[in-house]
Amino acid sequence: MFVDRAKITVTGGRGGDGCCSFRREKYVPRGGPDGGDGGNGGDVYIVANSRYASLLDLRFHPHWKGKRGGHGQGSCRHGKNAPPVEIHVPLGTLIRASDTDAAMGDLTEEGQRFLAAQGGRGGKGNARFATATNRAPRFAELGEPGEEAGYVLELKLIAEVGLVGLPNAGKSTFLSRVSAATPKIADYPFTTVSPNLGVAALSDHRTLNIADIPGLIEGAAAGKGLGHEFLRHIERTKVLLFIIDLGDEAPAHSREVLNRELELHNPELATRPKVFALNKADIPENRARFHTVAPQFNNPFLISAATGDGVADVLEHLWAIVDRLRGEEAIPPGAAAERDYTYTPPYMIEKTPQGFSITGKTAVRAVNMTDFNNEEAVRRLQDKLRLMGVFKALKRMGAQQGQTITIGDVELEYQAD
Repeated sequence: MFVDRAKITVTGGRGGDGCCSFRREKYVPRGGPDGGDGGNGGDVYIVANSRYASLLDLRFHPHWKGKRGGHGQGSCRHGKNAPPVEIHVPLGTLIRASDTDAAMGDLTEEGQRFLAAQGGRGGKGNARFATATNRAPRFAELGEPGEEAGYVLELKLIAEVGLVGLPNAGKSTFLSRVSAATPKIADYPFTTVSPNLGVAALSDHRTLNIADIPGLIEGAAAGKGLGHEFLRHIERTKVLLFIIDLGDEAPAHSREVLNRELELHNPELATRPKVFALNKADIPENRARFHTVAPQFNNPFLISAATGDGVADVLEHLWAIVDRLRGEEAIPPGAAAERDYTYTPPYMIEKTPQGFSITGKTAVRAVNMTDFNNEEAVRRLQDKLRLMGVFKALKRMGAQQGQTITIGDVELEYQAD
């Protein structure tokens, strides 16, 4: 079963809790705090793997969660960091955010990785909070929850040549002739119900990756037939090979139908290099008709996918185009990809009907890692929020005694100084 679209939810592993411990050893009075830090939670990565050809596994396993980090222990022993979780997907997988539909990553090379959800940071042990004025802190941080996100994965086959044609034009026969692919071939329409990928071997160890897309019909871009579900697989191809049945009543009209549907799906496909092959030349009537039909096309090839007649010439022509485009797309030496760095404020405050809502990674992390059952830990949270300027900002915004202050999933009551 071929699956080229899947929706997943990923959650990073929670960090391990810090340890609250004191050194207790004979002849060592006032040993002091020795609680170790918790380990970091496991990250979740999406990894491109050439051994996979479909997103079928993700259809039945849509939820992925990283492992939790180890808890800190006494004697300043650090908890173990959790190993990352890897989600393997085929090459050519496009990653989109499920809420905004924004493109987040495009995995086209073997081993390419995308950080889908970062694991939470491990909590600090009480040994980290010892100061000259507080020599025996009796609290430790909790582990930070891991990130949670949803993604839509779309598979777009990585092929250099895309086969385009109406049903029963001979695309699958052509692919089986030039490669080791074994698509279904029959004498009725829509025998191909999923894209097929094949590698054509030429002389001098040259190869061409060819994708056979299920037959398009008029209105495919609007949802008719099967073509609209697989048109995305044509988007990565460098050149399009139009296979036209010479037995059609109007071969030129068939070409216009295909061109129109491709352009409606993606206007960029209109500028993609196109090669035309008039198929089924093994039928005498079609071969005799070629000279009448050929002037309606741009230097078409006469081929028979069934017998292989003319196929080698088409492959050589396709190779020349692909080889030229490869050179144009090559990255010049020394070129480096730029990385965007964006500043995010530690907190943001919004007024709500109940009071105020505080967001921001720094403020939410401070709350999530606080043990509210420990008075010392709560006082440290208050000091931390005060140093960040949260209380001054709330006062400027007119916060009143007893109003609800929401930080992440925690609700607090505002107390004026």
